[in-house]
Amino acid sequence: MSIDPSGVDWLGRSWRAVLAFTVAVPCVALLRRPCRRLFGAEHAFALWLLPPLAVLAGELPHATASTNAWSSALAATLPSRLPLATAQVPALAWQAAAAWLWLAGAVASLALAAWAQARYCANLRRAVPLAECSLAWPVLRADSPCIGPALVGALRPRIVVPADFGERYAADERALVLAHEAMHARRRDGWWSLMARVSASLLWFHPLAWWALAALRRDQELACDAAVVREHAGSRRRYVQALLKAPAAHVLPVGCSWSFHHPLTERIAMLRLRPPSLVRRRVGLFAGLVLAASVGAAVYAASAPTARSGHRQAPGPGLYQLDIQLALTGDDAGASHARRLKAALCTAPGKTGTLRTEGIQLAAVPVAIGQDRVRLDLAISQKADAQPVSTRLEGPLGQRLQASGTVPGEGLQYALEVTPHRGCPASATAAR
Repeated sequence: MSIDPSGVDWLGRSWRAVLAFTVAVPCVALLRRPCRRLFGAEHAFALWLLPPLAVLAGELPHATASTNAWSSALAATLPSRLPLATAQVPALAWQAAAAWLWLAGAVASLALAAWAQARYCANLRRAVPLAECSLAWPVLRADSPCIGPALVGALRPRIVVPADFGERYAADERALVLAHEAMHARRRDGWWSLMARVSASLLWFHPLAWWALAALRRDQELACDAAVVREHAGSRRRYVQALLKAPAAHVLPVGCSWSFHHPLTERIAMLRLRPPSLVRRRVGLFAGLVLAASVGAAVYAASAPTARSGHRQAPGPGLYQLDIQLALTGDDAGASHARRLKAALCTAPGKTGTLRTEGIQLAAVPVAIGQDRVRLDLAISQKADAQPVSTRLEGPLGQRLQASGTVPGEGLQYALEVTPHRGCPASATAAR
C-alpha cells in the first residue's frame, strides 16, 4: 500500500493536533488544583475545555502569505534543473505502516470500551424501575448490591441504584444520592465521559491522554459533589456519610459511577473546604474566559505559516509542483534511442512554468479546480521556434496523469506523465 502525496496535509494536521493536545494538558494539570481551591471544583472542571479548544485553534485556517518575486522566481527555476529522484516527495511506506498501526490501536481501544459498557449494561437486564421516584430521567434498581449508584449512558442516560438502596441509605441520604446522579445528567456528564473516552482511544499512543481521562473523571465527580452541596445547604455531613457507604464499582466507560475513577479521600477533603463565595466564582469565570482566549490565540498564532529567512525558505501553498516524465522517440524505433526527461517544475496557478533541457521545451500552466483537483495546460516542442503540441490533463492532486501523441513536423512520438502536488517540496530539497 502507498500513501497518496495529497495525504501529507492530513498528516501535518494530525501532528499539529497532537502537539496542541500535548501543550494544553500540562497546563490543565498545573492549574486544576489551585483553581479548585480558589474558585471551586466546578470552575476547575471547566479547565478541561482547554485541550479541545487548543486542538480546534490549531486547525483554523490562516491567510495565505504571499511570497516575494525573488522567492517565486527561485521556486520556478531551481527545481527544473534537478532530477526527479531528488525533487519528488516519495510515498514512504512507513507512513502507511504508521497509519495502519494507529487505526488498529484506536479500533482496539474503542472495542474494549464498548465491551466494558455492554458488560455493565448486561447487568441491568433484570433491573426494575424504582418506586416513588419522580426525576426527569429513568431510575432503575439493579438486582445486585454491587451495581450503582451511577448515571449510565450519554444519549439516553439512566440512573441506576443498587438492589439494597433502601436498606443501605437513610431517606435523606437516598435523596442526596439521587440528587448527585441527577446533577450528572443535568450537567451532561455522560457526554463528557463519552468524548473523553473517544479522545483517549484516538490518542491511545499518548500517555497524557490516559492520564487526562482519569483526571477528568475525578474532576467531574468533584464538580458534581460541589454542585449538589451548593444546592442542598447544610447537607455536607449526610453527604459524606452517604459517600462512605458506596459499594465497589464496576468499570463504566460512558457514564458516571458513584465510586469509580475518583478517590474517596479526595472527595471528602474537598467537601470539608469552605465553598467559594459568589465574588470568587465570578472572578473564576472571568479568569477562565481570559485563559481560554489566551490559549486559543497562542495556539492559533503558533500554527500560522511563517516565512523563514535564508535559502531554506519553502514556498507556500500557492505553488504547484509538477513531477514530469517525458519520453521522445523517432519514427524508426531501432534507429535511435529514446530521449527521456525526468524533472520537477514548480509554478503558481495560472502562471506558465517553462522547462528547457536536452533540446526539449515544455510549458505548463496549472489551474486549480476545486480544493484537490487541478487542470494542466501543456505545450511540448523540440525547438524554440517550432510549432508546439498542446494537451490538457485534469485530475486530483497526487495522481499520475498521462498523455501521448506526435510532435508536429518533427516525426517524434511523445509519452508524458505528470504528477501534480500542492506546494513545492523540491525547492527545500534543492537548498540542502
